[in-house]
Amino acid sequence: MITRKAYGGAYDVMNSKHIGADMNFAWPMAEIAVMGARGASEIIFKNEISAAEDPAAKLLEKEAAYAELFANPYTAAERGFIDEVIEPKETRKKLIKSFAMLENKVAKRPRKKHGNIPL
Repeated sequence: MITRKAYGGAYDVMNSKHIGADMNFAWPMAEIAVMGARGASEIIFKNEISAAEDPAAKLLEKEAAYAELFANPYTAAERGFIDEVIEPKETRKKLIKSFAMLENKVAKRPRKKHGNIPL
């Protein structure tokens, strides 16, 4: 359940689809991206911002554009990184249904090839 920000490696290791999570949901105000909009804009649009008459205004413009295009849960949902964008008031109901569905799940794991010897 992504409620606020999920950037880069933190998103990947916190039960993302990429490492085999069964269900992932996000609130509409969640941000899911490689990095924050400000930091990404400062890197991607560095030349454009420094060449602008008002660099601060240009940075704000690029930051807003980046956030709209990449750092929103709807883009992540389109790409299959999350299952659904849900309203905060629906969180409890959605999680209870998801856990009930997965209650009897059996994960099939490969057989161990060798033991874990003391090193």
